[in-house]
Amino acid sequence: MIKINGEDSDAAGQTVASYLAMAGFDASRVVVELNEAIVPKGRYAETTLRDGDQVEIVCFMGGG
Repeated sequence: MIKINGEDSDAAGQTVASYLAMAGFDASRVVVELNEAIVPKGRYAETTLRDGDQVEIVCFMGGG
């Protein structure tokens, strides 16, 4: 089981890129932290989520 933004997820085995797409995130507008380290955007497609991982996804929002 993986924790994504504090919630349990069965995303083990997926890449960061595939999880973001499946969950409806725009990869160009988020920052992903995996086990307290930021994942470079260029590595989303090759970074695989594993059991026990802790993921935080931070979205950028515009507004005023």
